[in-house]
Amino acid sequence: MNTRAAALRIALVSALLATAGTAQAEIRQPVQTAQGKIRGASAGKGVTVFKGIPFGAAPVGALRFQPAQAPAAWDGVRDGTKWGDTCIQPPAPKRPIGVNQATDMPDSPKMSEDCLNLAVWTGAKGAGEKRPVMVWFYGGAYAEGGNSMPFADGTNLAAKGAIVVSVNYRVGPFGFLSYPGLDATSPHNASGNQALSDGIAALEWVKQNIAKFGGDPDNVTIFGQSAGACISAALVGSPQAKGLFQKAISQSGAWAGLTAAPMVTRAAAEKTSVEALEKLGVHSLADLQALPAEKLAGIRAQGIIVDGWIVPEDLTKTFAEGHQNKVDVLLGSNANEGGSFAFGPPTTLESWKSGAAQRWKDLADQGLAAYPATTDEEAKVFATRPFTDGIAWFMHRYADNQAKLGKSVWLYQFAHNPPAAEGKPSGGPTHASDLAYVFDNLDKPREVPDPSSPEVASKSPADIKLADQISSYWVNFARTGNPNGKGLPKWTPAAKLADNQAFLLKADDKSAVGETMTESQVKLYDALFARDVAGPLGVK
Repeated sequence: MNTRAAALRIALVSALLATAGTAQAEIRQPVQTAQGKIRGASAGKGVTVFKGIPFGAAPVGALRFQPAQAPAAWDGVRDGTKWGDTCIQPPAPKRPIGVNQATDMPDSPKMSEDCLNLAVWTGAKGAGEKRPVMVWFYGGAYAEGGNSMPFADGTNLAAKGAIVVSVNYRVGPFGFLSYPGLDATSPHNASGNQALSDGIAALEWVKQNIAKFGGDPDNVTIFGQSAGACISAALVGSPQAKGLFQKAISQSGAWAGLTAAPMVTRAAAEKTSVEALEKLGVHSLADLQALPAEKLAGIRAQGIIVDGWIVPEDLTKTFAEGHQNKVDVLLGSNANEGGSFAFGPPTTLESWKSGAAQRWKDLADQGLAAYPATTDEEAKVFATRPFTDGIAWFMHRYADNQAKLGKSVWLYQFAHNPPAAEGKPSGGPTHASDLAYVFDNLDKPREVPDPSSPEVASKSPADIKLADQISSYWVNFARTGNPNGKGLPKWTPAAKLADNQAFLLKADDKSAVGETMTESQVKLYDALFARDVAGPLGVK
């Protein structure tokens, strides 16, 4: 045998051995769930992904706008190699900020109302391994998102030992709509939080089935960003979700939205929805159930509300009085959240000062003292700070509420500046820029409004290391309730932090406790909260 032929034979044998090793490392298929058998596909790194698994009945016809119902069983072996349908939402070009990763990617699935499905990534070899489970709820302003979005591919988290479950929940008016006719058919006299019922149904599916994928049904962590963070926090506050998870992560958002505010009541939500639906010729529940999806999709989503059932009361009151679910939490925000929402003409010193009364009302003087601009440049910088600091303050209050229950609580701020493409300005740690690091997917397309560059970040040693560290923190927390681990900068518990501090996540092993805002800014948000939220609710 000549040298070239021998080399080719050796290469072929090596490839076959490598393939066999990978196959042996992956879970035995098909996997038997309570509803039927399913076969997935290799995702690499010893991980298998199962897509399009129904966790609820199709919410169509009489089930449209109803709480999620149990999924139907199936015969034979289900194909879990393709994404399930994405929930109805605006794709580009109707989407005002461009490409929607849930609908506009080359492999994006079709949209339909029959979208209650989830995906599972597992590196387990079989049932009974009891790996920690991480259940992901996407962001998207309650109006968009899907488990097929590339940045949230769960392969790298699964390779670190977690079982990752990504849930498709209803968005827009399909997932968030209150209507008197729905209340009348509900045994709870409630409507409006259909998406939360989807989350609960998915967690019930996890409780019933995840052991067959190698997961521990008694060690479940829910996590989400932006609207997904709000859903995570709302489930922590909901008595209907009690016992379905043991830990929760909220990235840039909590139960009231991105910043502290009174929650919308069902009565207020229904007044708005009735007015909008009457313009479409809807005057009864039958009309609503029959309304074409494309017409319904144009109604603005109301978001999470106090429906009297899944959310029995304003959750600020629930958390303040210690009635929420007693789970460990990891919470935080990004250091330049407001940079993602800087619209309109540049702020000047004059406009900053003249707008104080509209911005803070009777607390205008305190607001200007907290943000004491003296030049146009300072005013321009301060213009986006209140939004950033408002989120940070809200996450800190969430942490304080949970710490009072004696739970393990960890607070962060993503303070790294992700690199932009050459010649383009960096947006800094803006809204959603943490996602590529949490999932350790630096090479994947970013979710708008994150302006960083996958090409640059995925080749940067500092960013590669930070993504490895942050994703390790998340998996460690899911495993034990403590994000710390070997080789990681020491994360200080939230109970040891001042009101203006968090654990700052930075590159080059510089992650450490630091300030997120000034003490005068903390006092401003304390005063705003007391005036606008706590006072009206009678909360101390």
